[in-house]
Amino acid sequence: MTDTATDSTGRKPAGALFVVATPIGNLQDLSPRAAACLRDADLLLAEDTRHTRTLLEACGIARAAGSIESLHEHNERERVPALVSRLQAGARIALVTDAGTPLMSDPGSLLVAAAGRAGIEVVSLPGPCAAIAALSIAGLATDRFVFEGFLPAKATARRAALGTLAHETRTLVFYEAPHRLEATLQDLATVFGAEREAAVAREITKRFEHVYRGTLAALAQQCATDANMSRGEIVLVVAGAPASEDDDAEALAAASTLQVLLQELPVSQAARIAAQLTGRSRKELYERALALAPPKPGA
Repeated sequence: MTDTATDSTGRKPAGALFVVATPIGNLQDLSPRAAACLRDADLLLAEDTRHTRTLLEACGIARAAGSIESLHEHNERERVPALVSRLQAGARIALVTDAGTPLMSDPGSLLVAAAGRAGIEVVSLPGPCAAIAALSIAGLATDRFVFEGFLPAKATARRAALGTLAHETRTLVFYEAPHRLEATLQDLATVFGAEREAAVAREITKRFEHVYRGTLAALAQQCATDANMSRGEIVLVVAGAPASEDDDAEALAAASTLQVLLQELPVSQAARIAAQLTGRSRKELYERALALAPPKPGA
């Protein structure tokens, strides 16, 4: 990754920015590709260099002194121009966060955007992500979801933010600090309704991983009496609101559009175009199209 060969004009080729996912707990989740990138990149950008050095040491990855630098919310904006210049000069830079996938409620978006505007190649090395991991095991709908990151820390602002999401029909995914979990569950029960289904996933991939499932009211009550529930890294997954009459009307309109398209197009193409026209899920429309499609001759 440190090849500095020049092209036919004598200029160094532009570098690349690698966005590297790292383990959220279990070190075996670091992919061989990610490990090679963390070892060979010219520069490693870390949210907390101390934390990242501990990870590297645990994974047996050696880095030269000075080849790891910090990039966090307090210095990212001022560091971006110099980093883009280094990329344009041919540097190959790896970006990591403390755990999981960078930019998911973590720094890096300014650098990625600036590198893209400068024509620098930005490469994803996918891997662990707490939000997706929690969603996959929560037992709630996964076909449509929205990631909201961290809610405001102050109660008034948190309730106001939840108020804007009360009628969201997609599954909601939040990160939350352990010491705020009980208050957040209580606010969710108040704003979304006590009977809304949810899951609290804690310490995913770690020794004490556990998923608590139930209504928001039940989870809030359990959190008040179970100290273990609010320990470690926490992801909240909350069921979306029931579809409103407006949603029902939109579904009917989408079905009508689909019926017209099916008169001229195959099922897959009709579902794809209907999804583009209506904004509904392609999967939902494909399944509906299978039911609506006229039977084949001789069937």
